[in-house]
Amino acid sequence: MAQAPLERKNHEIDAAGQSVGRVASRAALLLKGKNKATYAPHIDGGDCVTIVNASQVKFTGRKLVQKDYYHHTMHPGGLKRTPMKNVFDANPANVMKRAIMGMLPKNKHRENMMRRLIVKP
Repeated sequence: MAQAPLERKNHEIDAAGQSVGRVASRAALLLKGKNKATYAPHIDGGDCVTIVNASQVKFTGRKLVQKDYYHHTMHPGGLKRTPMKNVFDANPANVMKRAIMGMLPKNKHRENMMRRLIVKP
C-alpha cells in the first residue's frame, strides 16, 4: 500500500510584540505536523514556517539580562557561557532558532524540521 505524498503548507508567524516562548511553541507544533489529522510521531509530516519581525519579540521578566546559553568545548574547564543579550544583539533570529530547536524532538527528524524554518529579523 503506497502512502499519499505529503502536502506541506507555508505558515507565516508575526513575532512582533509576542514573547519568544509563545512564538516558538507555535512554530514547533507546525514544524512537527501536530496540527494535522494525519500526525504520526515517526513520520516527518510538518509544514514550512516563516517567522517575521524576530527583532521585535518581547522578553518577559529579566530573561534578556539573566538568561545564558552554555556549551562545552569537551576540554577540562571548557564550559562556555554566552549571555542572551549578546546573542540577541548580534542576530535576533538565533534566539528564536535556539528556542524552537529545544522544543523539537531530539531525533533524526529535527535537522529536516529546522531546514523548513525561516526566521527574518
